[in-house]
Amino acid sequence: MTSKEDMRRMLRQRGTTGTSAEASSIIDQLRNHPRVMLSHTLLIYYSMPDEVPTQGLLDELVNKGKTVLLPRVISDTEMEVRRYTGKEDLRKGAFGIMEPTGTLFTDYERIDVAIVPGVAFDRDGHRLGRGKGYYDRFLSKVPLVYKIGVCFPSRLMDEVPADEYDILMDEIITANAQ
Repeated sequence: MTSKEDMRRMLRQRGTTGTSAEASSIIDQLRNHPRVMLSHTLLIYYSMPDEVPTQGLLDELVNKGKTVLLPRVISDTEMEVRRYTGKEDLRKGAFGIMEPTGTLFTDYERIDVAIVPGVAFDRDGHRLGRGKGYYDRFLSKVPLVYKIGVCFPSRLMDEVPADEYDILMDEIITANAQ
């Protein structure tokens, strides 16, 4: 099997990840997902250029009265989550990622759903991240949260290399998934 770093390198060389039609399909599936619709508190991400774009969905969820949380890198190994109420809550943080400046959120058991990005996923729920382990460490603290991995179809692999500490997703959403 390919190593994690080899798979990351291969996907970087491949270039672009998805079309705007694929992005719209994925966001529509999230918007209409029963767990997202019924949730009160969601952990989601502010997308980087090679990820499914979530910026519009963030504001929609806030406007529906949901508590929206975004990750913020605080060390070489840890991330925290902060409340997002609008674009004014963002500033450029670690790795050039837009990060929240809102209120620190520590009531982890209140998080209903985590919508998680990845470099790649497989249908068994394995996630290939960027290699720092931030999400795996954080998600290990909230074992009961429902985890939805999102990716473009070109990033859904037959098999993703996994280690024992990698946290499995409960579901993977991509465009045209049935």
